[in-house]
Amino acid sequence: MDVYEAVKSRRSVRGFKDKPVAREVLERVLSAAAWSPSGSNIQPWNTYVMTGAPLAELKTSAVERVAHGDAWDKRQYEMYPSTLKSPYGERRSAFGKERYSALGIAREDWEARQRAAIANWNCFGAPAALFCYIDHDLGLPQWADVGMYLQTVMLLLRAEGLHSCPQMAWSQVRETVAEALSPPDGLILFCGMSIGYEDSTVNYARTGRAPLAETVTFLGDA
Repeated sequence: MDVYEAVKSRRSVRGFKDKPVAREVLERVLSAAAWSPSGSNIQPWNTYVMTGAPLAELKTSAVERVAHGDAWDKRQYEMYPSTLKSPYGERRSAFGKERYSALGIAREDWEARQRAAIANWNCFGAPAALFCYIDHDLGLPQWADVGMYLQTVMLLLRAEGLHSCPQMAWSQVRETVAEALSPPDGLILFCGMSIGYEDSTVNYARTGRAPLAETVTFLGDA
């Protein structure tokens, strides 16, 4: 799979088969992803990978917690601004509409929307999950470095025939994750990532992208 195909075929999959992902594949992906760029090569990512019984136990704990209506953990970062100005707010709204329409869930069906959301903490059935932390003392440029690292991981997973779904939702139950992983003090859980083989029977909406002219400005001769 070439880079263009990996980029265009990568998407946030929300339905996985229970087929295990080999440890050597995950090690190969993460060893290559370590070559992702970072300012002054400080490599600010701290990654944990879970499979098997430990992941099953975390899924159960997280799903039960959310299903019981327990309060979210205090945010360590703002997932979205309280007000998303144009065009970002419209893009987010369009995504939500497309996602729930693909699942056959009406806007006013709050219970069905909640059930769909809870699937996040079951990793959408994925047999492997990654949890990425960043040191509390690092700044915005290092958060950008972590983003580049995670994108590299996702593209390498595509090269292995795997899919993924990055999930900031895990930060809302970060204390439950910490109980399972015991990360050092001073680390912030940025996101989780479900990893596995796609279940093609699950409906999804392939979200579009803004026209190039809306996001890119060219200057100079072609």
